[in-house]
Amino acid sequence: MALRHAVLAALLDGELSGYQLTKVFDLGVANFWHAQPQQLYAELTRLEKDGLVTGREVVQDTRPTKRLFTVTDAGLAELDRFTAAAAKPSFIRDDLVVKVQAADHVDTETLIAQLTERTAFAQAKIDLFAELLRGMRGERTEEDFLRHGERIGPYLTCLRGLAFERGNRDWCESVITVLRERQRAHARH
Repeated sequence: MALRHAVLAALLDGELSGYQLTKVFDLGVANFWHAQPQQLYAELTRLEKDGLVTGREVVQDTRPTKRLFTVTDAGLAELDRFTAAAAKPSFIRDDLVVKVQAADHVDTETLIAQLTERTAFAQAKIDLFAELLRGMRGERTEEDFLRHGERIGPYLTCLRGLAFERGNRDWCESVITVLRERQRAHARH
């Protein structure tokens, strides 16, 4: 997947400025695609040049002029082509996992501290995803929203982010437990 597809998908809910797009990425898209703001602005320029998005200028009285972008029919066709292509499996590339791989040869307390930090980060993301999901479905139950909601794609990707962070949190807590138990066992001997 290219960044262009993630940007096109993020623009499906309507017109966004580059600044608004960075906020959308921070809150929702970041659970499956990370991009720096400068990457997003550069991608918007490329997408507009390729005719996949269109931009219009909005003059503001007290702020600089901004550009708002929307997906074109060509952009929708590109998303359709992308969706039709075979999905590649995902792979974990995580420096903390490498550190745990070396757990028998590194400072356990440092590793536990990093796992504890990652646990807190994951819990914060879990809380954020839960809030986003509540906001998307409003007063509806999840079952009703998924069955009858107008646009469920962002909700489904948010559910994936929630499951991912719960997995991160649970794995970190499990590793911390194992490392602590091993410390206690070694201290007794």
